[in-house]
Amino acid sequence: MSTLLSGGVVLPMTGRGVAFDPGAVLFEGTSIVAVGPAALVAADRRAAGATAIDTTGGVVIPGLHNCHLHSGLLRGTAESLALWEWLKSYVDPAHRALTPEIAAQASRLCYAESVLAGTTSVMDMWRYMEGSAAAADEIGIRATLVPYVADEEGYDYFETLDTNRRLLEAVGCRGRVRAWVGLEHLMYCSDECFAGAKAMAEEFATGIHTHSSESVWEVQESLKRWGRRPIEVMWNRGILGEDTVIAHCVWLDDREIELLARTGTAAVHCPCSNMKLASGPARIAAMRSRGVTVGLGSDGEKENNNLDLLEEMKFASLLAKVTTLDPAAGDPWDVLAMATIDGAAALGIDDVTGSLEPGKSADVVVVDLTGLHTTPLLHGPDFNAHAHLVFSATGADVRDVWVEGRQLVGSGRPLTFDLASLRADAQVAAEELFARRAALRSV
Repeated sequence: MSTLLSGGVVLPMTGRGVAFDPGAVLFEGTSIVAVGPAALVAADRRAAGATAIDTTGGVVIPGLHNCHLHSGLLRGTAESLALWEWLKSYVDPAHRALTPEIAAQASRLCYAESVLAGTTSVMDMWRYMEGSAAAADEIGIRATLVPYVADEEGYDYFETLDTNRRLLEAVGCRGRVRAWVGLEHLMYCSDECFAGAKAMAEEFATGIHTHSSESVWEVQESLKRWGRRPIEVMWNRGILGEDTVIAHCVWLDDREIELLARTGTAAVHCPCSNMKLASGPARIAAMRSRGVTVGLGSDGEKENNNLDLLEEMKFASLLAKVTTLDPAAGDPWDVLAMATIDGAAALGIDDVTGSLEPGKSADVVVVDLTGLHTTPLLHGPDFNAHAHLVFSATGADVRDVWVEGRQLVGSGRPLTFDLASLRADAQVAAEELFARRAALRSV
């Protein structure tokens, strides 16, 4: 079975400024077989008999990669606190109250929200993730599952290296749904936990994901405890490398950026979360200029309030501009790359997805640009589709989504789940979580 998307703008993300207008994408089964000018692709013999979808007035892009997400059900209830007080007062008590069933419903909600907004791939750090794997299978999203592992005193309600191992064995480390090794945070994990995580990642030939340098306090506390900044501590503990992805990286100095670059460690920029929690602006331009791969992330629904990566792109660009006082910072092409091909590279799957090229997986998104907020859509020397994607469009403009050639969203509607029943299940799960958390607090 083959599908031909033709008539709209195609941004394959194979190079800065590359666009086919009008363009076309042809895929057969799970793989892309042709990309280019509409007339040229239509003349391909493999296009004969393909299901034709007119994308006129829209833009066809690779699926978006959310490289740092936490499934959850706390949206709108944990507001107006700095990071560490917010964790202590809201987030950690919810972890104590969490059950596997509630965790699975949280993942179903977040993965459904993600695909409806054009995200085809998530890296989710969460708990009880066998349920997350089932949710990813149901929704059809590409998922990298990373347990919250912690072992320092007082954090016994998080995941352990043993539960992480069970997830790796149950889910595997290859394919559309796969598992990695997780470390919650430098402050939550001992030296022994870091060593165990590194050994496990090597044993399973998989990646490591953690947080670092999200707040000024964290840097100060790291200097106080270990006499070194957080990324330097991680370097000493041996986890930096090409298979490691670190979220936030807000407060890095030049030496830490150089350590990321030298080791091939990737970073994930979460601008909305970093602004909402008043964590600060990450030095994205400095990282990218030194060759650090930087992906884009939403962080969790509780510290962002939505999982819309199109909106995240806008904030990524605006934050870069306002913090550097440079209107040229946060260029749309650069931000689009972070959300697509660079995000895939951070996750180590850029040979599979992240751009529209023959041989790659048919992870494809069509964004409608016929709204008033995306008018005028201009062509030729005034071409502006890329700018509309970053500054004007939102997840609500996503029309169609495919992952591995399977259509998950059509005309803005979900095709793999029932929206009303999924929302109702998430509502029930959230109410149970809050009741459980309240009961624990009263003990």
